[in-house]
Amino acid sequence: MAEERLLAALVYLQCAAGCLLLGLDQNRNSSYGRLATPRCRLRVPARVAWAVQELPSLALPLYQCASESAPRLRHAPNRILLAMFLVHYVQRSLIYPFLIREGTPMPLFPCILAIMFCTSNGYLQSRYLSHCAVYADDWMRDPRFLMGFGLWLMGMLINIHSDHILRNLRKPGDTGYKIPRGGLFEYVTAANYFGEIVEWWGYALASWSIEGAAFAFFTFCFLSGRAKGYHKWYLQNFEEYPKFRKVLIPFLF
Repeated sequence: MAEERLLAALVYLQCAAGCLLLGLDQNRNSSYGRLATPRCRLRVPARVAWAVQELPSLALPLYQCASESAPRLRHAPNRILLAMFLVHYVQRSLIYPFLIREGTPMPLFPCILAIMFCTSNGYLQSRYLSHCAVYADDWMRDPRFLMGFGLWLMGMLINIHSDHILRNLRKPGDTGYKIPRGGLFEYVTAANYFGEIVEWWGYALASWSIEGAAFAFFTFCFLSGRAKGYHKWYLQNFEEYPKFRKVLIPFLF
């Protein structure tokens, strides 16, 4: 019962934090990257920051996998859902940081907040799937799982492809920022964020859990605020920026 209350508290905390982020103005929800304020003096190199802050969401699920007291991981649906979570964070903590080309150093405070979130969410998702979640043996043939898995895979591919476009905007020796083109950037400013949001809503659908939904909701709240900030920044800094581009969701928002 104590474990269940802790997981429920983390769910409520994520939802409350998401609602708080929706209420903040977009500049206060954009404290790193090109939107970081110059007064932030304590900074962490971009590669180090991304690797360290995302690592808890990889390490904690791996610990659950190695633990002998993870009864639900004997069931295939639980293992596959946890693997979906792990695949993202393998890419995010072990691959993505080392592909960054001279990224902007991250202010220390948002880096610490990210570590705290990844620790709590890594624990929430891995503990739920390894100890609490009960699925039928044929859950992987359920339309909710199949549709969710498809959305998860599509979102992850959009996210990775969009990050690739952003990394290659500058050729060696180039300085300054450029307008992203290609892929979903033809339709929205924050194609990479759109991909990650689709990915986690797919995971939430596939897991059919309040824990997954809370994570997807928080992701949307956080990334939509950053997407608004980037959209405003591009419009202010590039007169030729395509006015028909939406902020985050093609043809809608």
